[in-house]
Amino acid sequence: MTAQTFCDRLLQDTPFLTGPGRLSEQQADRIILQLNRYYPQILSNEEAEKFRNPRVALRVRLCDLLGHLQRRGEQHCQEFYRALFMHAPPLHARLPSRRALGPVAFLACLGLAAGLALLLYCSPPDSKVLPGTRRVLAFSPIILDRHVSRFLLAFLTEDLGVL
Repeated sequence: MTAQTFCDRLLQDTPFLTGPGRLSEQQADRIILQLNRYYPQILSNEEAEKFRNPRVALRVRLCDLLGHLQRRGEQHCQEFYRALFMHAPPLHARLPSRRALGPVAFLACLGLAAGLALLLYCSPPDSKVLPGTRRVLAFSPIILDRHVSRFLLAFLTEDLGVL
């Protein structure tokens, strides 16, 4: 499975971002201004004026902006996410593309740890499967949202006793 690009994420997040009550007029304007002022290669003055035109409905302007960024490429989409994180952090945290990866990644890590534990503990003691790794198999930090939790996954043999 290939990694999800920012353009893929933007395509997935567009219905959510353009939904009613998601981005306010002020948040959208701040994002557009940031993309124009700090990254004029992403949004020119003319493009920024077009996407900030108050005579056009916000939803239409957002759809046009997101489509424009997707056509322009990966860096443009990445800078949009950076601006969204700066000007609308709660909305950024609720994006469908961010939520979809969390449980899948956790289950993948849990499945890998369980599989390795079964491999080690179900193999005969004199087996040549992963020699020397029966003391401690792994220590892995797992990131959940913005908080880092550390889980110590230790698989000990009978002869080590209690820690």
